[in-house]
Amino acid sequence: MTRASVDVPGGTRVVTLRVAAVVEETADARSFVFEVPDSVAERFRYRPGQFLTLRIPGEPPVARCYSLASSPLTGEPPKVTVKRTEGGYGSNWLCDNVSVGDSVDVLLPAGTFTPASLDADLLLWAGGSGITPVLSILVSALVGGRGDVELFYANRDRESVIFDRALTELERQYPDRLTVAHWLQSERGLPDAGALADFAAPYADHHSYLCGPAPFMAVVAEALADRPRELVTTEVFVSLSGDPFADVEDTTDAADVDVELDGSVHALRWPRDRTLVDVMLARGLDVPYSCREGECGSCACTVLDGEVEMGRTGVLDHDDIAAGYILACQARPRTGTVRIRF
Repeated sequence: MTRASVDVPGGTRVVTLRVAAVVEETADARSFVFEVPDSVAERFRYRPGQFLTLRIPGEPPVARCYSLASSPLTGEPPKVTVKRTEGGYGSNWLCDNVSVGDSVDVLLPAGTFTPASLDADLLLWAGGSGITPVLSILVSALVGGRGDVELFYANRDRESVIFDRALTELERQYPDRLTVAHWLQSERGLPDAGALADFAAPYADHHSYLCGPAPFMAVVAEALADRPRELVTTEVFVSLSGDPFADVEDTTDAADVDVELDGSVHALRWPRDRTLVDVMLARGLDVPYSCREGECGSCACTVLDGEVEMGRTGVLDHDDIAAGYILACQARPRTGTVRIRF
């Protein structure tokens, strides 16, 4: 195990991308295709199912996370797909204001909603715009893996099916490996757990990946309740309450933290008013995280020494907390020195 002192300027995690194309996917969904400058191409590598955090102008500006619908294995430029939501400031601003040639500030790709192996058999579940990271996984598995892929895709009606033509073409290209099952609310009503359990029954050994509106994912989770926990992965997004684009400034009111990550120990200064995820991102570390609001558990880690205080405990239960687990997106230092292991 190596030990490194990390001092990467905070601005290196913010990238300005030019919009190369805007694609009308449906009446209320658009894809934004980005050009990645050669100078940041290496740092901009991403895994299937990850997302980008976009800065949305305003007073104050806000940040919103959107999944990458593109596959890193096909050579296509990265794109995010945004579906308007009623009252949604970020989605409506992007769809109304961003055109080809505009520039958008983004954070480097992140997220843990990504398969450990593209060779595994996959059972994918998507509701509405939840298809965006699922499509990235699906295409990557077909192009770069050997397993079978089953997709269950729920939508309001046929006109709201994002990537309909792309999915049809993929079925034609991979008839022996891909099956797509559409569920249209206009024809069949809302999906129920019994019907979804019947659909999933032949694929008991497949790894499930779920993304979509909360009610949809709750029904899928109910249908998969008898599956081993390690075979079900859920993506969770909520509106960010802080400003992840803000630099983490040096301050005297800070703790010293040693963070063990991927076989290395990184020595950092941890300001008491910032979370551990904030600090690690600002120092250029590939910290696992997704929602940043304590709801998904992607950033769970263990306190080996010292103490932290938590905001939301979210997905952690009493046994997790007793064992020393914390959520890095919620943790702030309480003692002068802390040791953390991911």
